[in-house]
Parts: sequence; C-alpha cells; structure tokens
Amino acid sequence: MGTDLPALLRSLRVWDAGTTTLPAFDPDTAPPTPLPLFTDWFAQAVTAGQPEPHTMSLATADEEGRPDVRIVMLHGADPDGWSFATHATSRKGRALEARPYAALAFYWPVLGRQVRVRGPVAPAPHEESQADLHARSTGALAAALTGRQSEELASADELREASAAAWTRARENPSEPAPTWTLYRLRPDTVEFFQGAADRAHIRLEYRSTGFGWSRALLWP
Repeated sequence: MGTDLPALLRSLRVWDAGTTTLPAFDPDTAPPTPLPLFTDWFAQAVTAGQPEPHTMSLATADEEGRPDVRIVMLHGADPDGWSFATHATSRKGRALEARPYAALAFYWPVLGRQVRVRGPVAPAPHEESQADLHARSTGALAAALTGRQSEELASADELREASAAAWTRARENPSEPAPTWTLYRLRPDTVEFFQGAADRAHIRLEYRSTGFGWSRALLWP
C-alpha cells in the first residue's frame, strides 16, 4: 500500500512544544545593522542544539530566468557579505555567472526562526577561494577534487572510483589546488529576521540597504 500523503501531512505539527522554544523578540531592541543580530541568532541556534545551523538554502536563476534552489554551507558572514563556495563550472556557478544575484534562507526550527538574505553575488579572488578550501577538512578537499559537479554521471561505480582517487590525492597533498572551486560573497540588499510566535503573531523585521546605511521596517506575517 502506498503512503497516504494528505493524512501524513495533517498529522504533522510545526514547532512542537517538546522540541521547540519560541523566544521573545523585541524588534525595537535590534541593532542598527543586520550582521550583529545574525551572529547573535546563529550563536543561539548553536546553543539550542539546532542540527547543522550553518546550512542554508541558496536560490539562483539561470540565464533564462528559471529558478533553482539547493542546500549549501555558510562559510562566513562579515561586513563584506555572506559567503559560500562551489565550483564555478557547476550548475549554480553557471547561474551566478549569468545572473549574479541570489537569495539565502536559514531555518532554525528549534527556535522558530528564519533569516532571509538577498543581494548581488561576486566571486572572491582565486587565491582567497583556494585558501578557504584548504582551511577546511580533508573530505571537503576530496569532494572538490572529485570535480565535474552537476555533469551527467555514467554510473555509481564511476563516482566511487573518482571519489577514492580524490581522497588519496587530498591525503597525500593537502594543499593541492582545485582550480574551479570558488568562494562567493552575497552582499545583502535586504536581510529579514522572522521570529515565530505561538499565537501566530509572528515578528518579521527587515533590514534594507539604502546606500547610506541600513533602514528597518516591520512586515506583516
């Protein structure tokens, strides 16, 4: 028998009281710029035990305007922007070259929080991209050296062979370059902080870059 998807969906609840705490959030006390608030919320998500709080959805559009989304890892957030990495030759790398604008979304259900970041994206210099890669784990380097991301794969065996060879190279030469591996920075136009509330009066605070600093506004949930 197949799964009764509608019944399964109706059985689920968001922000179960056994696993979620909805903290109070007073937007009047928020800092004048978004980065300190993001850093604070990120640290709180880590402390609350949110699994993989550094993962985020990355939304792009290709040269024909067709949207795409996937989960990637946050590599950093500083005054220069929110950073992530991929092969420049991958599907998302090609999309960013055609349309260098993207959106990020973090979801931390243990606190009923979301953070959405949107803005133009630019690649970091090659040397910085390689330094970022080599500061990560051996597995990260092996994955980058496996290469041909997003290209069609003939078989699982081909992947296993390429991956094993890449692991060997990464262990033997931890500084081996991955030429197409690129660090990207998204410099935000807007950053939205969403705090869920049990009574559904959710708080949405949006920061907007004005060219002269940041403005803030509340949004209807």
